[in-house]
Amino acid sequence: MSIRVAILGIDTPIGLTLVRELGRSGVHVHGIGRSAHAIGGASRHCHGFSVRGVGPIADWLPEILASVRADALIAVSEGDLIALAALPETIGNCRILTPREAPLITVLDKSRTLAIAAGIGIDVPQSWQPVAGDDWAAKAATPPFPLVAKWADPNALVARLDAAGLTLDKVAYVADVDALLALRDHYAPIGQWPLLQSYAPGFGLGQMLHMTDGHATLRFQHRRIHEWPVTGGVSSLCESIDHGFEDQFAKSEALLAAIGWTGPAMVEYRHDPASGKCVLMEVNGRFWGSLPLAHAAGAWFAREQIAHAFPDVALRAPPTRRHARARFLVPEGRRLLSILRHGGGEGRWAALVNFIGQSLNPRLSHYVWDSADPKPMLRDIINMVMRR
Repeated sequence: MSIRVAILGIDTPIGLTLVRELGRSGVHVHGIGRSAHAIGGASRHCHGFSVRGVGPIADWLPEILASVRADALIAVSEGDLIALAALPETIGNCRILTPREAPLITVLDKSRTLAIAAGIGIDVPQSWQPVAGDDWAAKAATPPFPLVAKWADPNALVARLDAAGLTLDKVAYVADVDALLALRDHYAPIGQWPLLQSYAPGFGLGQMLHMTDGHATLRFQHRRIHEWPVTGGVSSLCESIDHGFEDQFAKSEALLAAIGWTGPAMVEYRHDPASGKCVLMEVNGRFWGSLPLAHAAGAWFAREQIAHAFPDVALRAPPTRRHARARFLVPEGRRLLSILRHGGGEGRWAALVNFIGQSLNPRLSHYVWDSADPKPMLRDIINMVMRR
C-alpha cells in the first residue's frame, strides 16, 4: 500500500527536511509553498507542487488535497496550525495530522504551559505578565536583570501590532530598568505587553518527542552551540546529545501527556551545568527549527507520525541513529560577521577559526545543503540574490 502526503509550508529548511524525510521513507510527497520558488519544491523527493491559495485556508486547501489525492496533510507554521485546528480532522479522504484546538491553544499560551509544568515539578523561570495599570517602576525594582520578553501567544497579536505600526519581536532581551520602561512605552499603543521572564543561564537543551496515547514513541535531544542573534534566537549550530537527561525526558513526556498532546513537539529548556537545573522555556507544538539535525541523526519524526497514523503502510526504515552536528549556514554567517564587527560571543579570532574549522568538517550536516539533493541549495541561493 502506497501513501500520498501533502506538506503545507515547504518554503523553509523545516519543510524541506519533511520533504526529504518522507520521500526517503517511500512516501509520495506533494509540497505546498507560498511561491513557485519554495526551496522544498526543488527537492528530488518532492513529487508534486502547488502554490498556496489566497485568503482563508478553508477556501483553497480542500481543492488541492482532492486534486492530488492526498491521504494525509502535515503543516509547518503556527499560523497554519491554528487555521487547521478549526477544520475537521478529515477533509474529503485526507486526514489532517495537525494538533487539535485544545492542546494547541495550551502550548501557544506560554503562561498556561508554565503553570502546568510547575505543577508536575519542572523548574520554570520567574514570570510577570504585565497588564494595564501595573506599576512598572515598582516592578522594575524587583526582578533580577536581564529579563527575557516573550509574547505568550504571538500569533494572536499580529493584527493589532500591524495596525499600530509595530513589528512582532517574538523574543527580546531587557538589560536594565531603562530598557524595561522603554518596552513599556513601546507597546503602550496597543495596551498589551509580552511575558517577562528571568534570564536562565546555560545552554539551550531541546527534547523532542513524538506522542501517542500519552506516551513517547520517539525521542531525540540536542544542545544549541550557537544562536543568532548572539544573545539568543535561532539555533545556527547544534549537535545531538546521545545520553543523559533521562529524568528530564520523563518530565517532558509527563508535560506533553498532561497537555493531551499527540504527534511531534519540542520541549525547550535552558540547562545550567553549574547548578544542574533545566529551566523550561517553552513547548514548540510543531516541527521545530533544528529538525534538520534530527533528520541527520536518524530520528525521523515525520516518518514516525505517518507510521502511527497509517500502521498498515510499509515505510522504509530510517538510517541507524548516530551522533550528528548541523549548521544553518546563513544565520551562522551573520553571527560571525556580527562578532567580527562588534565583538561578543567567544571572541573574534575564536569565532573565525571555529567557522572555518566547521566548514572543513566533512561530517557536518547542513540545514539546506545535501550532496544527494543539491537543487534546494541552488534555489535558496537564487532566492537570496533575487531578494537583494
